[in-house]
Amino acid sequence: MKISIIVAIGENNEIGKDNDLLWHLGDDLKRFKKLTSNGVVIMGQKTYESLPFKPLPKRVNIVITDDPDVIFDGCVMANGIDDAIIKAEFWSAGGPDFIGNTEEVFVIGGGSIYKQFINRADTLYITKVHESFEADTFFPDISDWVTHFREDHKKDENNDYDYSYLIMKKTKFITIND
Repeated sequence: MKISIIVAIGENNEIGKDNDLLWHLGDDLKRFKKLTSNGVVIMGQKTYESLPFKPLPKRVNIVITDDPDVIFDGCVMANGIDDAIIKAEFWSAGGPDFIGNTEEVFVIGGGSIYKQFINRADTLYITKVHESFEADTFFPDISDWVTHFREDHKKDENNDYDYSYLIMKKTKFITIND
């Protein structure tokens, strides 16, 4: 099972403020839906609570929460990232009657969940919004990741800002001592 992170970030790695998004990019929302539909998504409780549609349709929604009494209808509840990974592996392997993307699981937020998964992820699907924003939630440092794909877009009637789609992979550094 491949773990991927999907996120939209500002120029300074901003991802949100007051548990809400900072921008509107209609085309990015379509891309998110296309990439994650018929698959497994992992998110934190606050991200789930901020969704306009709950649970996200055509996806297995795994929600991580610290509160064992919290249960969301139509979701798979997890009590930490290790539990979420075990449950994602089960669902990706076919789960009960699940027919969907069995190769890739998407981590979709929020900030603390991204920080916990960044070192376990294989791929980052980033929408880089070319603007700086006031924010209270930021994506972790990605300076040790390498861009393998980039597609630039200009703002238009569906997208309030210029942005780029990036696909990044983790680099491996080798230190040679003299």
